[in-house]
Order: sequence, then structure tokens, then C-alpha cells
Amino acid sequence: MTASVTIYHNPRCSKSRETLALLEGRGIAPEIVEYLKTPPSAAELRAILGKLGIPPRQLLRRKEAAEAGLDDPALSDDALIEGMARHPAAIERPIVVVGDRAALGRPPEAVLAIL
Repeated sequence: MTASVTIYHNPRCSKSRETLALLEGRGIAPEIVEYLKTPPSAAELRAILGKLGIPPRQLLRRKEAAEAGLDDPALSDDALIEGMARHPAAIERPIVVVGDRAALGRPPEAVLAIL
């Protein structure tokens, strides 16, 4: 594999742990970003969303987005991205990035399409 693999990981999340195990089981040692400790910037989130090919609202966790005040349908994409950068718990997880592609590990097997 030529492109490096990065996982935006929450070790407390079972899907995130399963996705990491799936990668490691295939001999891949990804760069692990514990995004709650090291949140992605708004610019990084924009790049990730571009690679995922989804709008910001689709990357929100419902309960956490509501707690962070990001569930207002009137919020612009930019406001949502800025909000996710400030409240990383509202970001759906795990996200695996390989080169110019990314996938959400829900279910974990979904990341296999970009490897």
C-alpha cells in the first residue's frame, strides 16, 4: 500500500475499536488520531468531508450534536464545521482516510472499500 492510512479513533467506541482491529488484522498500522484529545481543525474537517463526499450534517452524532447546539437546521455548513472543530464529540466515528479517499467505519467493513 502506498498511501498512508489514518483513523480518527475513539478508544471508548466499540465500532472504532472494531474498525482499528479490522485494519490491523489486514497488516495495516494506521496513524491513530484520538480526535477527542486532538480535534481536527475546521480546515481538516473540510478536507475529510470532501474525501467522504458527504455534507457536514451527515457527519454529526445526533445526541452529541444536540448537546453542542449543532442540531439547528438553520446552521450553515461552515457553522457546522466550526462547531464540530470546537465540539469533537459531535463527530461521527470512526473515520478512516487513505490518500484522497475516506470512509466512515459504520459498519467497520465499510472502510474496506477504500483500502
